[in-house]
Amino acid sequence: MNEKTVGQQQGGPWSALRPVAVDIAVPLGAYYAAHSVLGLGLVPSLAVSSVVPLVRTVAQLRRDRSVNGPALLMLMVNLVGIALSAVAGDPRLMIAKDGAVSSVIGLGMLASVVIGRPMMTAAMRPFIVRDEAEKEAAWERASGGALFRRYERAFTLVWGTALVAECVAKVVLAYTLPVATMAWLSTLLLVGAIVLAMVVGNVFAGKIAELVA
Repeated sequence: MNEKTVGQQQGGPWSALRPVAVDIAVPLGAYYAAHSVLGLGLVPSLAVSSVVPLVRTVAQLRRDRSVNGPALLMLMVNLVGIALSAVAGDPRLMIAKDGAVSSVIGLGMLASVVIGRPMMTAAMRPFIVRDEAEKEAAWERASGGALFRRYERAFTLVWGTALVAECVAKVVLAYTLPVATMAWLSTLLLVGAIVLAMVVGNVFAGKIAELVA
C-alpha cells in the first residue's frame, strides 16, 4: 500500500463528514447562534439558517439536475419552524419548540433508512470519490454489496437517532429543569448530539471509504 493510498484512507472518513457539516451542522449552528446568542426572533433566525441549504439545493439542481436531500430537508424544517412560530407565550414551550428543528431532520433521516434510501449517502459520496473515475467505478461496484448497504444505513441511522434523541431530551428537560438552566443547556444538547453523531458516524463513513479506496 503506497503513501497516497494510506493518506486517502486516513483522510477519507473525515472528508466524508464535510457535507454533513455543511448541510446540517452549519444551518443548525446558524439558527441557534441567531436565535439563542444574538436574540433574533424565530422567523429571522430561520431565514439566516436557510441561506446555505437554499444555495446548496439550487446549485446541485442546476449542476446535476438532482436535489440535495439534506439541504432540501433543512428548508422544509425551516418552513415547519416558521409555521410553529405562532405558538408563543410559554418560555418552556419556546425551548421545547426549538427541538422541532432537529427532530424533523432526524425523523427524515430515519425515514430514509426505512425506505432503503439513506439520506446521508448522497451527501458523503462526492467527498469520498472526489471526482476520481477510479473511485467512481469502485463506488458503483461497492454500492451493490450487502456490507456497503449496511454501513450506509448505519451512518444515516446514527445521525437520525442522535438528532431525535436531542429533541426528546430537550423537551423533557424543558419541563424539568429551571428555564435559566435550559437557556444555555439547550444549545449544549445540540452541540453534544452533533459531536456524538460525528464521532460514531465516522466509524461507518471510514468503512465505506475503505470499500471504495
